[in-house]
Amino acid sequence: MVGRRVTHRSSEPHTSSKDKDMSNDASSDVESLYMSDSTTQVPSRSMPVATTSRVTLEYPPDDIGATKATTTKIHTSFAQLGVERFLCNALQAMSIRQPTEVQAACIPPILAGSDCIGSAQTGSGKTIAFALPIMQDLAKDPHGFFALILTPTRSVPKSIVAELAFQISEQFRVVGAAVNLHSAVIVGGMDMMAQAIELRKRPHVLIATPGRLVDLIRSNKDEWSLGKIKYLVLDEADRLLTPTFAPELAFLVDQLPSQRQTLLFTATLTEPVIALQKRQAIPGKAPPFMHVSQNAITTPAGLVQRYLFIPSQVREVYLVYLLLNLCDLTDAQPVQANVDSSASNSQVRGGDRPSKRTKRTNSSSAEKALTPRLPQTILFVPHCRTAALFTSLLGHLPNPIPCAALHSHLSQQQRLQSLSSFRRQQVPLLIATDVGSRGLDIPEVEVVLNWEVPRVPDDYVHRVGRTARAGRKGTSITVVTEGDVELIQALEERINTKLEELEVPEDAVLELLSAVSMAKRMGNMELADGFGKRQETNRKKNAMLHSNRGGAKAKAGGKLKDGKPKHGNKVRS
Repeated sequence: MVGRRVTHRSSEPHTSSKDKDMSNDASSDVESLYMSDSTTQVPSRSMPVATTSRVTLEYPPDDIGATKATTTKIHTSFAQLGVERFLCNALQAMSIRQPTEVQAACIPPILAGSDCIGSAQTGSGKTIAFALPIMQDLAKDPHGFFALILTPTRSVPKSIVAELAFQISEQFRVVGAAVNLHSAVIVGGMDMMAQAIELRKRPHVLIATPGRLVDLIRSNKDEWSLGKIKYLVLDEADRLLTPTFAPELAFLVDQLPSQRQTLLFTATLTEPVIALQKRQAIPGKAPPFMHVSQNAITTPAGLVQRYLFIPSQVREVYLVYLLLNLCDLTDAQPVQANVDSSASNSQVRGGDRPSKRTKRTNSSSAEKALTPRLPQTILFVPHCRTAALFTSLLGHLPNPIPCAALHSHLSQQQRLQSLSSFRRQQVPLLIATDVGSRGLDIPEVEVVLNWEVPRVPDDYVHRVGRTARAGRKGTSITVVTEGDVELIQALEERINTKLEELEVPEDAVLELLSAVSMAKRMGNMELADGFGKRQETNRKKNAMLHSNRGGAKAKAGGKLKDGKPKHGNKVRS
């Protein structure tokens, strides 16, 4: 019943006339992204040629107006794309030996000096596709403020999340180690004074959210300039080219030189992105190269997609059983890390003291040996409180399940610490809200769990895109209850795939009922004390920021007059 295949509809998103008007406004506000003067056109560089076999690639329909080529070459190495040896060596150190489709398509035209729009599925290596050409050009002419990479803020409303920016920075750091790359991350939720000081050091590569960068420019006039930027990159361009970011983007584009390359990368091809490519090129300026992967908004080919149909009253019990038996149910390999589960769960809850039960668990090496072994797994939940509850619940089981949490009620430092511990396989389970559903690059993820069926099918696509990346295998399991039948059918229609049912033995599940119920009660008691206070603190902090932006401005160098902020009245992140 739940897994019934339905007729597949077109994957093109439905857009109302009102939405189209807003999209047009957003793209028109930043129309200068690709409009540099013909007299200051980026000089063309030679395109590398490789003599290899050829295959047909899928390109957008004629009405999109993409730069077309009926064939492209398969490149078996980055060197064949024109990437220099020092960068190839850095890639090999990262165990990256062959270019993905988007890398093979976009790196040569970017190296040749073209603007570029690249659309490919999450996890296909889009960051490397623009990082390599930038680093290769930087090595020839190193100077401060060489490239600007803009990323969107993550969630609405006002939650400050910078995981994508730090992820991009880390990849640049590894690739650019041979040229002593200096990069800076400028995002909301971090100290503005420290960020202003960092900008005075003139980093080579600047990764920023638009609002925070605009604030710093306005607060520190004449201290530094973006006038020598050679590359502007819009990562997750579908989110940036919206009315929300249009004023900030228009302001930033005005600060940039016309002689630059502009690179847009996205997992979802939206009308504003297409509109930029369709704009008539000015005389002497070639239209941007455009690559659209055939699988730009589909699920990975190596992904096994399953659902677990359970009664809503005992979902937590089924979840614990599922986690304890993931390796057997999915044939995935367990993480080989020796973790202290209780310490991990306590740490990511925000420093709460471990309970007596936890201390007793730590005291016995025999009990440590019973720590459940899981594959590298992400569990997506809908709310911050749910993430906090599950982190606490799993930590209060007789044999705690080690995990880390990622949600907007954690501090920036706690979020980064959670990501670091998960990426290093110190914990095998990351419990995340949709804060973490786009942009994370953790190649070792083997399983994605959805605690609820996503209301928007495209959210499901982004979530399960965390596994089966770059040709690997992976499994996604979505928890389905009696009220989710229509949602799962809409999901199957969107991805044109029938989800397989996962069956588990009910008797074995119910054996865990007592232990899970006790752990849930303890988790709720713990949250009643700690989580509610943190939630109230966050609300008060946001209220203070919105009512008096001037305090933050003064800290970054801005001055107050008559108790009012000098610039604007809205905090951006």
